[in-house]
Amino acid sequence: MTQWKKSIYTGHVSDGVAEVADGRYPLVENRVQAEIMCHVRAMNRPVSRSEITEVLGVSRSKISLEVGRLIGAGLLAGDGLAKSEGGRRSSLLRIPRSAGLIAAVDLGATSTDVALSTLGGELLIHRGEPGDVKDGPQRVLGRVKELLSELLAEQGADARDVVAIGVGVPGPVEHASGVLRSPPIMPGWDGFPIRAAFADGYEAPVFVDNDVNVMALGEHRDGVGKGEDNVLFVKIGTGIGGGIIADGHLQRGSQGCAGDIGHICADPEGPVCSCGNRGCLEAMAAAPAIAAKAERCAKEGLSPILQGVFEERGVLTARDVGEAASRGDYHALQIIKESGRLVGQVLATLVSTLNPSIIVVGGGVANIGHSLLAEIRGAVYRRSLPLATRNLPIVPSELDQIAGVTGASVLAAEGVLQTS
Repeated sequence: MTQWKKSIYTGHVSDGVAEVADGRYPLVENRVQAEIMCHVRAMNRPVSRSEITEVLGVSRSKISLEVGRLIGAGLLAGDGLAKSEGGRRSSLLRIPRSAGLIAAVDLGATSTDVALSTLGGELLIHRGEPGDVKDGPQRVLGRVKELLSELLAEQGADARDVVAIGVGVPGPVEHASGVLRSPPIMPGWDGFPIRAAFADGYEAPVFVDNDVNVMALGEHRDGVGKGEDNVLFVKIGTGIGGGIIADGHLQRGSQGCAGDIGHICADPEGPVCSCGNRGCLEAMAAAPAIAAKAERCAKEGLSPILQGVFEERGVLTARDVGEAASRGDYHALQIIKESGRLVGQVLATLVSTLNPSIIVVGGGVANIGHSLLAEIRGAVYRRSLPLATRNLPIVPSELDQIAGVTGASVLAAEGVLQTS
C-alpha cells in the first residue's frame, strides 16, 4: 500500500519522540511539510493550495514545492479543482488512504479497544472487547496485537501498511519516555516498555499517553469539542481523570501528569485510595465506589431492587445502580447524585483555574443516568464564578465508545508528522 521507505523502531526515545534506526522518522522532511499535512488532516476535507498558502502564511512557490514533494512521497493526492473565484481554479488536495494506516489502541481498566484509521483521520474499523489490565502487559498487549492483525487482514492490509501506532493507557504516563510510572490500578505495568512491545511486529513508531488525554484528543477532533479551543474532558469509569485542551493544544504538564483529577482530595476523612492517599475523588465517586455503596445498601435491605440483584449475582456494578435508579429506586439515585456532586465540586475548582469553553463528560459511569450529569452541572454552576460559567456547557461525550481510539489515532498521526 505505502510507497516510501519505512523505518525500524528501536524502542528508544528522545525529547518525547520515538527514535527510528535509519533516521527516516518522521514521515515529513521539514516544518512546512508538517504544517501542510496537519492542516489537511484538521480540515477533514479536500483543501486547495491557495487555502494552504493563506493559512500558513508561506509563499505560493514554497507551498507548491513542498506539496509536490508530498505528492511524490504518496502523502498527498489531487482531488479535483476548487470552485472558481474569478481566476485560475486551484487544485484540491487530500491525504489518500494509500498514505498509510494508523493503528489505535485504547486500554481501559476493564476493556480493550483497537481500531484502524487512515493517516487522513478516517476511522475504518473498530473492535472492542472486555479486558482486564491487571492481567499484565504481556497478556494484554499480546491480545492487542492479535486484534490488530485481525483488523488489518479484514482491510486487506498488513503490518507494513501501518505508519504509526497510538496507545492510550489508564495510568500516569511519563511523556518523554512513553512509560507508565506507578500506575495505581495496573499492577505489573510500572516501567514496562510499551513501545518496544510492538517492535517485533511493526516498523512504525509508537506513541503512548494516558487514556483520558487521548479521549480528549478524540472529542476535540471529531466529537462535541470540535472547533473549541479550550476543552476539559472528564472520564468517569473505574478511575477518574481529566484531559485539558487549552488554546487548541493538549496540556500534559512538565511530566505528563496534568489532568490527574481523580487523585485530588475530595474528603480528607474519606476512604483510602488505590494510590495510598485518603479521600481521593476516584476513591469516592468512581465505579468501584458506586458499586461498594450499592452493596452496602443491598446488605442492609435499604434497596429491594439492588438487594435482589446482589442476592442473584453476589456482586453489583455501577450499571446496576443506574438501572435501579431508572426504576425509581431512591437509594440508587442518591448514590449517583453523591458521585455527581463530588465530581462537580472538583470540576468547579478547575473551571476557576482553566476557564474552559466546554466540559465533556465520558467514560462508562457517565451513561448510568441523567441525574449524574445534572448533579455535576449543579455543583459546578453553584461553586464557580458567574463569568466562568455564563456560557459553559457541560455535556456528555459524543463519541462515547470510540473516543479513545479516535484520540489514539490523532496522537499517532500528529506524532509521526512532527519534525522535532
